[in-house]
Amino acid sequence: MVQFFVLHGIVESAWARPYSWVRNNISDLGNAHCALQPEPELRYVCSPEHGLMNGSFVVLGVLLVLGSALTGGFLWRRGRAAAMARLLLAGAGAGFVLAGSAPADVNENQHVLGALLIMAAGNVGLVLAGLGLAEHVPTPLRWSTSLLGVTAVTAFVLFLSHRYVGLGMGGMERVAALPLLLWALAIGVRGVLRPSGRSPVRLRSREVVPAHAS
Repeated sequence: MVQFFVLHGIVESAWARPYSWVRNNISDLGNAHCALQPEPELRYVCSPEHGLMNGSFVVLGVLLVLGSALTGGFLWRRGRAAAMARLLLAGAGAGFVLAGSAPADVNENQHVLGALLIMAAGNVGLVLAGLGLAEHVPTPLRWSTSLLGVTAVTAFVLFLSHRYVGLGMGGMERVAALPLLLWALAIGVRGVLRPSGRSPVRLRSREVVPAHAS
């Protein structure tokens, strides 16, 4: 996940016209051609390092799919909520792969499908993840997971309806897209820092029984 934010900064810094988190959406960084984009808001897009951004999308998607598949034994409860959450989060990962392999100005339909998987399936999966995380995950983290999901779903609805409530198109899109990535980053950091959970084996000392003289 870290690579996404690092490459995001590198790619936006390569723009001749300053890239704006308020006026530009994330996909603008991956557009392959320099052109005036009329939808959903009029803006000029020219991303010289678009290949780096699209590669980052693909890598991010693969990591999300792998994370959803490989963390079942220690991160999730048993049950439908956890299974559905993992499936939807993997769908979001597939969405990043689709979006990265098809820039919006090259194959708009595939890119839009990828974006829908990220911000619809992924955010609903985030809501369910709060219910499906294992009991050893701290309660505040479980509750904040669902809260992030609800916030992101709400932002996605506002983004689709072009109601940006002062955040701008790019700002509202980020409220819809970034909670999933920040959550995945937090879970990954916790997984690295958390002890293995195995308690040390305590050896009981044997009592020495004195031998009785016959």
